[in-house]
Amino acid sequence: MSRSQTTPAIHAPLIIDVAGKQLTDVDRQRLAHPLVGGMILFTRNWDSRDQLLQLCADIKAVRPDLLISVDHEGGRVQRFRTDGFTHIPPMRAFGEMWMDDGKGSKHREGSGAMRAMNAATAAGYVLGSELRSCGVDFSFTPVLDLDWGESGVIGDRSFHRDPRVVAALARSLMYGLLQSGMANCGKHFPGHGFVKADSHVDIPVDARTLKAILADDAAPYPWLSSVLTAVMPAHVIYSKVDARPAGFSTKWLQDILRGQLRYDGAIFSDDLSMEAARRINGRVLSYAEAACAALNAGCDMVLLCNQSVGDGKLVDEFLNDMDQALASGLWKSDENSEARRVALLPETLPQPWDELMIQPAYMHALDLLP
Repeated sequence: MSRSQTTPAIHAPLIIDVAGKQLTDVDRQRLAHPLVGGMILFTRNWDSRDQLLQLCADIKAVRPDLLISVDHEGGRVQRFRTDGFTHIPPMRAFGEMWMDDGKGSKHREGSGAMRAMNAATAAGYVLGSELRSCGVDFSFTPVLDLDWGESGVIGDRSFHRDPRVVAALARSLMYGLLQSGMANCGKHFPGHGFVKADSHVDIPVDARTLKAILADDAAPYPWLSSVLTAVMPAHVIYSKVDARPAGFSTKWLQDILRGQLRYDGAIFSDDLSMEAARRINGRVLSYAEAACAALNAGCDMVLLCNQSVGDGKLVDEFLNDMDQALASGLWKSDENSEARRVALLPETLPQPWDELMIQPAYMHALDLLP
């Protein structure tokens, strides 16, 4: 079946989730909604590889173009850890490898950087190929935030403090993902590592100038512009640039990211279920109001996570409200946004797990991991 046959005529910007390990009839009804473009998996959706493969197959049976995504970075952010899944190290491990050129007679200048880039490529390949073998299309990785030693929410998820090292290792990881047939997502634009506050519960404020941010934290984004396929903005207010958090800021997303930095890939909002993420100008927006604000600012897709748990009534209200908002002109369907969403779907068939396990490239990649 060709892409044109599977792609809905309307822009499908909403990414939702399901509560359990199997689809219910209500789940199928929600996923079939024409505004839903994909879903995100969590640990609660995981029991085994066979179960995950069946769940993903059932999702694709609802609509083949739905983008099945997951936060699967490695380290402490890895949703699937059992039944054969490789434990990917935190990204800091690759930064530490970069800095290790050996000691004494074994010292060789720059050897650590070469090993680290090889290892990051291997991590991307292992991560992407294992997920794809289980039917998952896309992972929200890698983190491009700098390790300032301040942010508990970022911490060892960051490769390094130096943006040049971050960009080099991220490019290597992206290359490994590409080898597996998976796209990538740089996050959290323009940088979350400098602020201490946790954006899950509060809105951090970064008071640095635009010049300082672009020269340091945001530097990896233009350096990676030829390979970045998706970007997720930070739930951070950069007060000298805009009063709105980056994910709701036309200035950040359209003027700077798309205009000044010439980025042309997909932009996802971060999870709109976080109350802090929906606080704009002192008011907490509804899920639909926040989604409209993000789409109008320049996001192509918006995520609403964890609201399917329980009766899931909030998901149904969200879908209905977004329907009404579209009909009322509060946001507009965008063909370019839809094309960016569809471009994230893999174009190759995944390798079955048993075949992957004995593939020489995969076995070699495992040996390269720190």
